[in-house]
Amino acid sequence: MTDFVLLQKYIDDSGLPIATIATKTGIKRETIYNRFKGVGEFTASEMTALCKVLRINKSEREKIFFKM
Repeated sequence: MTDFVLLQKYIDDSGLPIATIATKTGIKRETIYNRFKGVGEFTASEMTALCKVLRINKSEREKIFFKM
């Protein structure tokens, strides 16, 4: 289960608008919004792309995307 609060912190800290994050990751803006609404889960490639663009390290990635 994704920790959307922590993911949102990284998005906010990046200073990038969602449209820019979508372009840089190759994830549709609508898909990002849908994930936050609980529609589907991030795929492995989406997680990897978000971590790269938002500069999320492996430890934090685990906290965000594999929260128990």
